[in-house]
Amino acid sequence: MTRKKNQTREHILHHALALASQVGIAGLTIGQVAEACGLSKSGMFAHFGSKEALQLAVVETAQLQFVSETFQPILTLPRGLPRLQALMDAWLAWLDQARYPGGCPLLAAVYEFDDQPGAVRDALVRGQGWQRDTVLRLAQAAVAQQQLPADTDAELLALLLFGLVQSAHHDVRLLARPGSLALARRGVSQLLTAPPRGGPPSGG
Repeated sequence: MTRKKNQTREHILHHALALASQVGIAGLTIGQVAEACGLSKSGMFAHFGSKEALQLAVVETAQLQFVSETFQPILTLPRGLPRLQALMDAWLAWLDQARYPGGCPLLAAVYEFDDQPGAVRDALVRGQGWQRDTVLRLAQAAVAQQQLPADTDAELLALLLFGLVQSAHHDVRLLARPGSLALARRGVSQLLTAPPRGGPPSGG
């Protein structure tokens, strides 16, 4: 891919992500994005041969941004609890950014595509599964390094932490409740201070 073509593709995806945060990834069309970018439909088709290809590229771009901004920075920290705490802090900060005018397009897309088989759903499943598994691995590492009690239920802890992110997004975007992210941060702090107990010993 030439440099100019790559720059044009990045330009398109920048506008497509902003638009997707407002109309949903399922609501994206070649025509809408072409208009937002100041391009012709034929120019759009030169980069994305179909609506599904455009939607898939938007999902993959948002996922790469998420990993770059929330996960990669924590790798400089000690394994286990420090990384888990930093990841949750970064994840909630990601929701708090003004990057997307209509909120995180990935979280919105989960509900749009959860019962729609296809490449976009498959990409969302991979991305959300990776996020969920990453939280679990970090929790298991924290138990293994005795940073959390040996009988911590790491599976339940990961579910609750993941759920806090989903709930915070819901409260901010749909219910417009002030202080939702601060409340979620309090929830993370409490869960990591007093995690759910009763799980099997972790070997992770």
